[in-house]
Amino acid sequence: MNEDVGTLQPMIAVNGLRKSIRNGPRTVDILRGLNFKVPRGQFVAIMGASGSGKSTLLGLLAGLDTPSGGGVLLNGTAISYLPEDMLAQVRGKTVGFVFQSYQLIPTLTALENVLLVHELNAEGDGKPRARQLLTSVGLGDRMDHYPVQLSGGEQQRVALARAFVLRPPIVLADEPTGNLDTTNGAHVLELLLDLNRTEGTTLVLVTHDATLAACADRRIVLCDGLIVSDEMNADPHRPDRQTTAGTAAGA
Repeated sequence: MNEDVGTLQPMIAVNGLRKSIRNGPRTVDILRGLNFKVPRGQFVAIMGASGSGKSTLLGLLAGLDTPSGGGVLLNGTAISYLPEDMLAQVRGKTVGFVFQSYQLIPTLTALENVLLVHELNAEGDGKPRARQLLTSVGLGDRMDHYPVQLSGGEQQRVALARAFVLRPPIVLADEPTGNLDTTNGAHVLELLLDLNRTEGTTLVLVTHDATLAACADRRIVLCDGLIVSDEMNADPHRPDRQTTAGTAAGA
């Protein structure tokens, strides 16, 4: 990472973020005042036991939920309390999302699923970009197939292409390998890391998988709605590590 990255505007800024819900007469605190920043291009793994607040945090980062206090800035824009129409515009151009359960539309082909995001949020012909991405994730010969005709690993690769089709500066992923076997999970992770590197995208990923988290630049661990650990990985075990190290050595 560049030495001056800390002086740049963070791609994500979380300030005093809280989320509480009512459970009968009780108030349950899910997130209890989180503060952190993510610079451009960083890969962050968010970890923690079930119920620690990981998925709630990811939903707030994506603007899919409203906090009880504090807020989130994406690329300098405060999103947490925007009107829905303005929030949808910011989210559509700023964030790509990868779901554990793929969230593909069953009546659309792989190509159409990827194109739908472009049609809803951008102008012009998105087909060249969609085709290029599907080819890059190994689905060049499966573009006209429907989700039911694709394996779980292939469906997740369609979801990856969809998340990157608008070249969003931020991609958020919720357990993207959670429904996959070891082989497909490793393949999807390698593709995600490659897209992160080649597109220069800031990547925030929620996971239980320590192997996957070991590939991140940074790990944030939650427990009972608080950050209990926020550390850089001294030696990320990632497929593109050799390329990254070579670039740094030659800089």
